[in-house]
Amino acid sequence: MSGKTVKDYSHVDVMSYANTITEEELKEQLYFYASDEMEGRATGSPGQKRAVNYLREQYKKMGVAGGGENGDYFQIVPGKAFGKPELSSENVLAFIEGTEFPDEILVISAHLDHIGMEDGKVFNGADDDGSGTIALLEIAEAFKQAANDGYGPKRSILFLHVTGEEIGLKGSKYYANNPIYPMENTIADLNIDMIGRIDPAQKASPDYVYLIGSDMLSQDLHDISEAANKKSVNIRLDYTYNGKNDPNRFYYRSDHYNFAKNDVPVIFYFNGTHEDYHKATDTPDKIEYKLYQRRTQLIFATAWDVANADKRPALTDK
Repeated sequence: MSGKTVKDYSHVDVMSYANTITEEELKEQLYFYASDEMEGRATGSPGQKRAVNYLREQYKKMGVAGGGENGDYFQIVPGKAFGKPELSSENVLAFIEGTEFPDEILVISAHLDHIGMEDGKVFNGADDDGSGTIALLEIAEAFKQAANDGYGPKRSILFLHVTGEEIGLKGSKYYANNPIYPMENTIADLNIDMIGRIDPAQKASPDYVYLIGSDMLSQDLHDISEAANKKSVNIRLDYTYNGKNDPNRFYYRSDHYNFAKNDVPVIFYFNGTHEDYHKATDTPDKIEYKLYQRRTQLIFATAWDVANADKRPALTDK
């Protein structure tokens, strides 16, 4: 007979925690994270080092533990992972342990890097992927508040900021090949890469987010995602790019793919590209903060339901 306390979370108002994710906090943190001080966060650069130190300090302030070996916040990614012996970088890991199924891990990921500087211009990467990075911090803070109130997630959550995405998904590949928590125990990856802007094709109906991959490995995960949206922000979920044969190949172009390759169900949250993609003009003043907030709240609500479900999302038979 287990001595473990099983709590019923059905009465918890998930939006009361989702609403701790505010436009003001997203804006304040993104303006700093995507500032010139970070010098475009190129992998291995001094600006990228400042960025990871900032993330570590934010997790320490909110009281969320490190998720690396021995409770460290950094997983060192060595030069050989980049094919450049002189280069060293870091993934940032924070962790909230599950109350009932601590060995089952939900990963929420975003890449912390961007493309640096060119001809004296800073490529700030506010949307790509400052938006995902700061969303991840705010989601972690919401989960921490719930845990402080006695509603810690039933499954453990790893908040994973990966490096080297812009140079070939290197940080997530390194984590997948050297996982701190076994891949077979990783129940899903919710990956956030560019959620602060509007695709020009969506200008007429901008309350949307693109979802990619949600039903490719697990119908369960897709169904949880749809239900979580309906009972939280009820944003329009657009599956235009949800296909392995999409000519843009977005399914293969962000960090979730290194989890999907290992049979971990994934959802990639994405606003599509825009005129400032990979340009020095991808700055924080261009972010649509209300929409950014709603998308972040959606990801929190989905993560809440995945982490607190009766069972982990089942893989669909191939």
